[in-house]
Amino acid sequence: MAIYELRTYSVIVGKMGEVLRLYREEGFPALAAGGFDAKLVGYFTGDAGALNELIHVWKFDDDADRRDFWKRLFSDAQFMAFAGKLRPLLARQDNKLMLNAPWGPRP
Repeated sequence: MAIYELRTYSVIVGKMGEVLRLYREEGFPALAAGGFDAKLVGYFTGDAGALNELIHVWKFDDDADRRDFWKRLFSDAQFMAFAGKLRPLLARQDNKLMLNAPWGPRP
């Protein structure tokens, strides 16, 4: 059964532009170069309500696939160089694991 991971990064007020620039110039290129973007469902930013959030959703085959993915990503030097620049711009990180409901569309 597929597992979806919803990651919400609360960005320090005033730093969203820098976060988006870092992702565009370094983060996503690092994900793509390592083939890590294949598990990505999408990235989103808040438009109303929680305005300082960067949200991303990942799809994994199962928990073993999920754990292996993060282990490999956190061992990738290019991605970790980006992560070192990103972390000081974040106030909080929330992760949620989700399963498909037995009805409706599936990404």
